[in-house]
Amino acid sequence: MRPYCVALAAGLLVAACGGEKTPKVDAATEQAEAHKRASQGPFSAQVQGYDKAKALGADVNQKVEDNVNKVDAIK
Repeated sequence: MRPYCVALAAGLLVAACGGEKTPKVDAATEQAEAHKRASQGPFSAQVQGYDKAKALGADVNQKVEDNVNKVDAIK
């Protein structure tokens, strides 16, 4: 009787663990929500500073690209 119980318990364990669970939210949505929570939480100053730095970097890159295009147009 005991071997049958062990086999049954092992079978139930494998059946319970075998199914894949799909996430309810995709990664991009979760990342956006986490960023929003972080910008309102105790690290809001750091997150806002990081966002400003990213925006400044993008602005500088755009200005450099515009100037390079102007120089290329002159040649």
